[in-house]
Amino acid sequence: MRVLVLVALLLLTACSSPPGGERADAAEAGERPPLSELTPLENPRAHEGPSTALVADADVVPVERPVPVLPVTVTDNQDTEVTVTSADRILALDVSGTLAATVFGLGLGDRVVGRDVSTGFPSARHLPLVTVNGHQLNAEALMGLKPTVVLTDTTLGPWDAVLQLRDAGVPVVVLDPKRDLSANAPIVRAVAKALGVPDTGEKLVRRMESEIAETIGQIGRLAPDDPARKLRVVFLYLRGQAGVYYLFGKGSGADSLIQALGAVDVATESGLDGMRPINPEALAKAKPDVILMMTDGLRSVGGVDNMMSVPGVAQTPAAQKKRFVDMDDSVVLGFGPKTAAVLDGLARALYAP
Repeated sequence: MRVLVLVALLLLTACSSPPGGERADAAEAGERPPLSELTPLENPRAHEGPSTALVADADVVPVERPVPVLPVTVTDNQDTEVTVTSADRILALDVSGTLAATVFGLGLGDRVVGRDVSTGFPSARHLPLVTVNGHQLNAEALMGLKPTVVLTDTTLGPWDAVLQLRDAGVPVVVLDPKRDLSANAPIVRAVAKALGVPDTGEKLVRRMESEIAETIGQIGRLAPDDPARKLRVVFLYLRGQAGVYYLFGKGSGADSLIQALGAVDVATESGLDGMRPINPEALAKAKPDVILMMTDGLRSVGGVDNMMSVPGVAQTPAAQKKRFVDMDDSVVLGFGPKTAAVLDGLARALYAP
């Protein structure tokens, strides 16, 4: 049910995409001092004003350039046995762009032949889109690219487009749709195994976990130790044109991100599981100091000045201080190889804006 709700929400993005229909590349901050050199706010809960969190480098750096050893047979997340005989033409598609980022991180980006709208990093920008109206798969575009293997999950639709590929004899490996810190390593290993580069997968896992651990350690220097001074944060999913206002709680991925930032996820604290429509009274009662959201979500409601129109927001401490933090849709909940960069960008916005 959690996955179905997420699919329904994100497919609605198609109704409220920015003009032009395609998401812009994730905004980059360029070179900047490491977190360890920053001077944190004396009292982050008292800070006023909005911030846009940026990643230092939007691209995905390959861990090496491996040669796949194929064929391999794997059992995917739907218990389907799939044999992959060629990784020459790869499609890696999901609503968060995680799978394509993982393939590029494994050093197989030059074999990827198409992309979804959430795959916005620079080294993939030249690839043709296979999604339309936001996150809907285009069966004709998929078939036209003649993929030799497709990696996907259950977050994109219609599912018939995926079945057409399988019926045509294309190996389709369905992966776990879960996205949070705990899912990073399993997804990398599953993708690497399916593409015949398991050793490279382990190298990417080690690099990724090392970067994340180092970043979380640096965040620990910025975030207050006293529980009473910790930032209270809530993640809202907003699509104003479609009237979609959701609060992300335990198990949504947002909770994992907020906790790694040394903050209190007020949705989890309130006992909210998964994703639910905003309850104005509950949101006000949770008293978030910061409202975290996707950049397109903020844009969809008319920007910072119109955030008060979102149910329950006006009654929060965050609204009183206009403490709204947004981050590009294609990276904020993508996790995978960009996790450390996302945490770094969010930490700056929260503790040293």
